[in-house]
Amino acid sequence: MSRPYDTVKRVLDVLVAVIGLLVATPVLTAVALAVLVTMGRPVLFRQARPGRHGRLFELVKFRSMTVGGEDGAPANDGARLTPFGRWLRTTSLDELPQLWNVLRGEMSLIGPRPLLPAYLTRYTPEQFRRHEVRPGITGLQQVYGRNALSWEERFDLDVRYVRNRSLGLDLRILLRTVRTVLLREGITAAGAATAHEYLGPAELATAGSGPAEARR
Repeated sequence: MSRPYDTVKRVLDVLVAVIGLLVATPVLTAVALAVLVTMGRPVLFRQARPGRHGRLFELVKFRSMTVGGEDGAPANDGARLTPFGRWLRTTSLDELPQLWNVLRGEMSLIGPRPLLPAYLTRYTPEQFRRHEVRPGITGLQQVYGRNALSWEERFDLDVRYVRNRSLGLDLRILLRTVRTVLLREGITAAGAATAHEYLGPAELATAGSGPAEARR
């Protein structure tokens, strides 16, 4: 159900997204050119992700990985992640194009991160509550460990945000995000170039053996 908070948050999302896109235009242009020079086309990574109520939308980021291995052969994420792409991830500059998703109403500045569509059938009913709100560029799990957390811990934080969301909590998350980005905390999961796949509640103990969360 819609609440006054949701309306105010949406207005703030639009204002910040518009201002952010205008102010960051030089940075967006520079990063786009750098991606083009170091990795070629496409400059943007696009992938379907589930948003509010599980509805799919097209998420956009700057590309940080090569398309494939040598001679077009598949390669793991560690091999595909370029030096410049790794730097983009550690600085979180690859996330800037998502301000467009915020402007379109598909995402919010603050909320659970949008994951893969395949995970929709793997959530418990409690975990699925993360889709009661728009996904965010940053969120509670991003400022308390990010990919360094277990999937169980990440989902617990997502649901905690859904239950307790408020403008005050959003502001605290936003301020803490600055610290997280500056310190470059939780960028990757242990033993992975990005993050491990979520295999479902019954396989949380062995999730570390799966492929990365997203292919870029």
